[in-house]
Amino acid sequence: MLLVAAFSGAIAGVADAQSSLPAQLTHELALAGPASGAYVYDLNTSTPLFAERSTIARPPASVEKLYTATTALELMGPSATLSTTVLGTGHLGPNGRWEGNLYLRGGGDPTFGSSIFDSLHYGGQGATVQELAAQLTHADGIRGITGTVNGDESFFDSRRGEPASGYAFDPDLEGNLSGLAFNRGETGSEGEPHAPAAYAALQLRGALRADHVTLHSGGAATTPTSAKPLASAKSPTLAHLLGLTLPPSDNFFAETLIKDLGALYGGAGTTSAGAAVVRRTIARFHIHPYLLDGSGLSHSDHTTPFEVVSLLTQLSRSPLGTTLRKELAVAGHTGTLSERMRGTTASGRCEAKTGTLIGVSNLAGYCQSNSGDILAFAFFTDGIATERAHTIQDSMAISLARY
Repeated sequence: MLLVAAFSGAIAGVADAQSSLPAQLTHELALAGPASGAYVYDLNTSTPLFAERSTIARPPASVEKLYTATTALELMGPSATLSTTVLGTGHLGPNGRWEGNLYLRGGGDPTFGSSIFDSLHYGGQGATVQELAAQLTHADGIRGITGTVNGDESFFDSRRGEPASGYAFDPDLEGNLSGLAFNRGETGSEGEPHAPAAYAALQLRGALRADHVTLHSGGAATTPTSAKPLASAKSPTLAHLLGLTLPPSDNFFAETLIKDLGALYGGAGTTSAGAAVVRRTIARFHIHPYLLDGSGLSHSDHTTPFEVVSLLTQLSRSPLGTTLRKELAVAGHTGTLSERMRGTTASGRCEAKTGTLIGVSNLAGYCQSNSGDILAFAFFTDGIATERAHTIQDSMAISLARY
């Protein structure tokens, strides 16, 4: 009898949690005010669980990175890499002397830089200038260069920012956008229009000199079509790049990726070309967000909670969706959620993308409920203080985990 009573009590508890979930979410969303909306969908039962103002479009902030990441996975594939290449005009002469010029051509790799920077920021997984110098000296046997060593950033346009900054330098990017960005687009004392490329070439010359190569100067230049490849350094895989982009919500990586998409699939290495590629690709999921950039920094970007959850729902049925979910921040553990929902039912059971701008705070992702179901959700809580918005979002996510 005791076992029967306990079992009956457990069933009643589950039923209570299920029946009260809409009421809980309604109450919590009401605390956020009228500039809010939410949508929750049970992937196991294919059932909408909650919808309130879910079709009103609002700025997604960094939740938009889900659209950028999905497009990159769809078009490039999780194992794709981006290459930074050294090409040369001329030939290798006597005593290892390269008779001609070298060109360091960027391929839109956001990790490219020095080995020290790579170790500190990317766990030693990024592409480095030292790797290229080693290939040139050891594999190619170059001991001297008679010409110049130049940087080529023509894979992208030369705009350093995104729409929110009028394409000028934006401190929120934490770097300068460039097809050849060294240490996130450092420019040093270089002052020319193509300063990131000139600075990257300067760093390659320094790495070559450290390997006892004699050479002259250089700057920024476009690689001649006659140049032949001599060395190449690959980025981490796209899946790994998304792991560096989504959990910490890295705007520089996201804006670099959207220019990569433009260069590879949109006819130009520009933010606008990349945004067009994303809009076209996301339309395959029968959703039509309005976006201008890759990171969500623009207040002009708009989407709805329903659209975000619709994407997450369709992705959940594919291997690419599994890859994307693995790269989201985990409540109470990693990324922008490492300090949120600690010690709660949601900790370790909710993976999501955060999104924050002035007056905008959103959360979207997946939660595993107490019943074992996977719930896809999007909470948009705008027009209130960020700390209060986080409290409300966390409470709603905890409600999902308890469901």
